[in-house]
Amino acid sequence: MEEYTFERLWKELNEGYQIYYTYMNKRYLLTKLDKNCYSRELVNKDEKGPHPRKQIVTLKAVKELFEFMEDIEYKVN
Repeated sequence: MEEYTFERLWKELNEGYQIYYTYMNKRYLLTKLDKNCYSRELVNKDEKGPHPRKQIVTLKAVKELFEFMEDIEYKVN
């Protein structure tokens, strides 16, 4: 199985893909909004907790988070 790299994630976000991933047992949707600007949205909306439902993050934040992402999937309409 081919290793999923940050470079591949970055390329696919640049191509317009939206990506689901799990981080700390929470499911998120990552979308590129603009150059160096990404939306990170909590998908588990029925849960209460300290995690923000929607955040705007930079590429640096996405790169730091990448090694902790699990169950990476593409959003399919």
